[in-house]
Amino acid sequence: MTTHVALLRAVNLAGKRGVAMSDLRELFDKLGLPGARTLLQSGNVVFESAGKTADQLERALETATAEMLGVATEYFVRTAREWSEIVARNPFRAEARTDPGHLLVVVLKKAPAAPDVAALQAAIRGREVVRAVGRQAYITYPDGVGRSKLTAATIERMLGTRGTARNWNTARRLAAAMEEPGSILTG
Repeated sequence: MTTHVALLRAVNLAGKRGVAMSDLRELFDKLGLPGARTLLQSGNVVFESAGKTADQLERALETATAEMLGVATEYFVRTAREWSEIVARNPFRAEARTDPGHLLVVVLKKAPAAPDVAALQAAIRGREVVRAVGRQAYITYPDGVGRSKLTAATIERMLGTRGTARNWNTARRLAAAMEEPGSILTG
């Protein structure tokens, strides 16, 4: 069995696209992924699976979520090893220590091209900074995400791929949960 994390895109935001975490855990159980644990209400699931690729898991979860929960959303699945690398490869070490709530990791469907990352960085009009590493983009929002003009839509359009973001506090909590398979998460 391999430990994975599944991140749902854009659920439980401003009362829209609601997904109860208990229903989500039940869905995973019905798909033969028992023992799924959720973190927060934003669609973070740690689970075990054997023999399926991340792409296969994403497709199965997207289909089942639409059919069983009536919510069309995307999933972004990474193994525990991949998530550990995401945490280790963070290019913003100081921000991770001093201001983790304003540091986001955007988990992407595919690695963006270097020219697209450069174009995104050049288009920023605030103090935000973007760095891409593999299928992730790390972004600092020193003045806060809510006030920034660097939106998810802009990021996706310029990088040419879909993604879902988590702040650094959540990224670390997910890493800790995957290191302790028996741990209990809330949400």
